[in-house]
Amino acid sequence: MATFFVIFVLLVESVAVWFAFRAMSGSRTPQGAVAWVVFLIAAPYVAIVSYLFLGHSRINGYVVARREYQEVVTAIEQARTAFPPKPDELNRGYKAFETIAENPILSGNSGEILVDGEESFEAMFDAIDAATSYILVQFYIVRDDQLGRKLKTHLIAAQNRGLRVFFLYDSVGCSRLPKAYVQELSELGIRIYDTNALRGPTKRFQLNFRNHRKTLVVDGTVGFTGGLNVGDEYMGRDPAFGDWRDTHCRLQGPVVLQLQLAFCEDWHWATQEYLYDQLDWPRIAVPENSDALLLTSGPADALETGNLYFNAMIVAARSRIWIASPYFVPDPDVTTALKLAALRGIEVRILVPARADHWITWLAAFAYFDELRDAGVEFWAYEQGFMHQKVVLVDDAIASVGTLNLDSRSCRLNFEETAIFFDSHLAEDLEIILKDDFARSIPLTKPMSEQPTWVRLMAPVARLFAPLL
Repeated sequence: MATFFVIFVLLVESVAVWFAFRAMSGSRTPQGAVAWVVFLIAAPYVAIVSYLFLGHSRINGYVVARREYQEVVTAIEQARTAFPPKPDELNRGYKAFETIAENPILSGNSGEILVDGEESFEAMFDAIDAATSYILVQFYIVRDDQLGRKLKTHLIAAQNRGLRVFFLYDSVGCSRLPKAYVQELSELGIRIYDTNALRGPTKRFQLNFRNHRKTLVVDGTVGFTGGLNVGDEYMGRDPAFGDWRDTHCRLQGPVVLQLQLAFCEDWHWATQEYLYDQLDWPRIAVPENSDALLLTSGPADALETGNLYFNAMIVAARSRIWIASPYFVPDPDVTTALKLAALRGIEVRILVPARADHWITWLAAFAYFDELRDAGVEFWAYEQGFMHQKVVLVDDAIASVGTLNLDSRSCRLNFEETAIFFDSHLAEDLEIILKDDFARSIPLTKPMSEQPTWVRLMAPVARLFAPLL
């Protein structure tokens, strides 16, 4: 028995050392590598299981059609020629955004900012009801509640009208979604899949890679993305959260085709099916003629797309950058960029929720506030309910609405997307909305030394997990 115990301990320690080596060679940041190495060596029995599920930082086998398929590459270049953007006269770094996104900035678009669940889902359900050919649906969270059943009703009605409906959901976000919900839609002919379900048993340890995108595309002409999932809390019906403050965006023009392409890539990952030839790709400009692109990010990217996006937005700012994110656990590079922007005299405002839905992430943010405030960054806490929007405003020139939070999980581990408009009119709309949000918020000026004891004790501990959050 003693011999068996010794062999078992040696085996566990050997596996922990092997995983620690993999973490050192494969983690995207030194901080993440150090966190895993310390965890694996100090507590191998817990850390080995955690690493199996959470330790992967890149994903293999995901096909990015924008660089893998020549016909897609050719179509993208043709769109660039057909819908050229206005010149970057203010030197905002269009080339950087295009390179990071692996998409061109295109003209001929329009964007309508939607400021809560009621307005957003009314617009989405209207679009579903007006569809004539097909509907693409994707959400991180879908619940079998009042809103979830309403979505199901609209999709079934579309299916009964003879439309094709393609539906993706994430198994982690939808862990509480009853199988009966999915089965009912599937039996009626709606193509519905978990984004990881068909990838085989080798993917069971990749729970860390979550598809956090929220997408609706109708007929290739109208699209939606933003912060809203499908659940009653997003309509402000959960008394624990109260009013739910979120932002979605209705898209028209060539940028919708970029959103559609992102869905096709996710669909291929889930099903190994090439959806491109089954959809329409209309090249239609709208009179608003805004310049825009759709940026996607995820663990299949060659570059650090999420962090590069935030850095590019910060660098583009000349007078202000306002960021709203429910989670604030920035990468060291983003932290430095925010400091430098504030030190250059740029107004840097970060809007976060006053209340928490994920306690570790909420606590970790407190460990960043003091050093950034010392450089001139302003932090505001939204008090009227829970703030979940993911938007960025740069000067009077750039407005971004999407799914990207300013934390390590969004920037490195999740599949995310955001619509970026290089347009003064949409920037003005977002400014009006954010000014109203700041009016419902309070400035966070109290230093860590004056925070409650439990925050002072737990925030530094929570920050240790920043590379893993």
